Amino acid sequence: MPLNPDPAIFRAVVSTIVPEAAALDDQGWREIHQVVEALLRDRPESLMRQLRIFLGAIQWLPVVRYGRPFTRLHPAARARVLRHLENDRIQKVRVGFWGLRTIVLAGYYGRPQAARVIGYAASVRGWEARG
Repeated sequence: MPLNPDPAIFRAVVSTIVPEAAALDDQGWREIHQVVEALLRDRPESLMRQLRIFLGAIQWLPVVRYGRPFTRLHPAARARVLRHLENDRIQKVRVGFWGLRTIVLAGYYGRPQAARVIGYAASVRGWEARG
């Protein structure tokens, strides 16, 4: 995956932002990765590097407070870490979090199975398709 060479970090972040993702099977995770890869395919390498650095920071910053990396934290502690980043006083950190959150949500809800579960049936006919 172009976003992060360690899928455990990405899975931990996704499962914290969308708790239902923890129940996904391997196929569900492959679909998330496919959606994210398609979303990021044409993005500049500098953006990819920033995302990898941000994920690395998410992994290791909790060591200061909790004595362990993000992937080894209890889900409640993971949520606290992400809430802190979401509301950090540094704007670049907040922007990084919201960008990552957007990617995570696109990956999870962009899967065909998720679209069916939530009843999403996009159509080129727009609202006319409802009739």
